[in-house]
Amino acid sequence: MSVSDSASRAHAQTVAKAPAQAHETAPVGPIVISRHGRPALDRRAGPRLTWRDYCDWWERYEAGGLAEGQEIPGKLQAQVADADIVLSSARLRAQQTAALAAPHLEAESDPVFNEAPLPPPRLPGLRYLPKTWNVLARAAWLNGHALDGESVMQARERAARAAARLHEASRRGKVYLAAHGWFNRMIRPELRTLGWRCVEDHGDSYWCYRVYEFRSQTRSVG
Repeated sequence: MSVSDSASRAHAQTVAKAPAQAHETAPVGPIVISRHGRPALDRRAGPRLTWRDYCDWWERYEAGGLAEGQEIPGKLQAQVADADIVLSSARLRAQQTAALAAPHLEAESDPVFNEAPLPPPRLPGLRYLPKTWNVLARAAWLNGHALDGESVMQARERAARAAARLHEASRRGKVYLAAHGWFNRMIRPELRTLGWRCVEDHGDSYWCYRVYEFRSQTRSVG
């Protein structure tokens, strides 16, 4: 084999390896994740509910949309105005949030981003406002109470799938996800595992968001 042939083959091998190397560092992003806007069903409003009543309330909350007449924060709109991919959970309140914040694209809805469940503890004879049941239900759920629904472990596995979905979507450009307060928290450590770092943190209230950028996982030698 001539020197020129060897050089050509070496060049071809280098070119062949390039796509694989590019694939490893392909995530572009950034990823913007927001909580949905203020829901129509007010958790602070009465009447006080039994735990069974709260189960019904939660079903209505999950099916409901956003309250009317609320202003969309300009900072969020400006942040996602150039998003290349818009995602949301399968819940109406998240879908409406995505449509209002990023009207230039139709959101891709995916139940992998749905909120973690809130199964209330069985406390017969006690009545609380929905906001109180929310706290009790989350504490009970974190301690293993699931009411035959999704467990904490199952939700963590789903959060890992959600982070992987965002990671893959970022290969197509800037990503915006409209989802839910608690499940967004569960996605954070999974994104960190994949190499994403939070560079802007605007809190967890309605319409609030965080921005993540991909950082190389390479380690220094020596």
